[in-house]
Amino acid sequence: MDKPRVLIHREEIEKKVAELADELRRDYQDKHPLLIGALKGSFVFMSDLIRKLNIPVEIYFIMLSSYGAGRETSGKIKLLQRVKTPIRGRHVLVIEDIVDRGLTLSFLLDYLGRRKPSSLKLCTMFDKPSRRVVEIPIDYVGFTIPDAFVVGYGLDLDEKFRYLPDLCVLEEQE
Repeated sequence: MDKPRVLIHREEIEKKVAELADELRRDYQDKHPLLIGALKGSFVFMSDLIRKLNIPVEIYFIMLSSYGAGRETSGKIKLLQRVKTPIRGRHVLVIEDIVDRGLTLSFLLDYLGRRKPSSLKLCTMFDKPSRRVVEIPIDYVGFTIPDAFVVGYGLDLDEKFRYLPDLCVLEEQE
């Protein structure tokens, strides 16, 4: 059984969410942005973020899949839930829990870009550049993290550990 070890404490995460919200509030004041969260992982970060933004936003969730069971991506991106709200001419901000290999986000940004938003930016709480296969333009980053399998703060392993308030590394137990 894997045992979680804290990598980033909840207090650090809360502080970073507030900092990102301040930056986004400045950049999106009077723009009424459309925030699109990639389910399931982004829901914790997105809910914390919108409560701190204190500006009018519209939210939408999209569902993509690149993982099966376990820790490795399949590399094949599936769009499980399409965007059904108009994007053309909107300021769109994608909210993501983690940018890892970049394959899923490359697919998503391309999908959204074809719908002609006025602007399209990406905000992620965690960035793992050491595993990047596809370069992704990240406009707002909470934390850059090492190459380790992480859970907590919305991230999971086979639907487990999402509830953890800290970002944790899973250490294998013998």
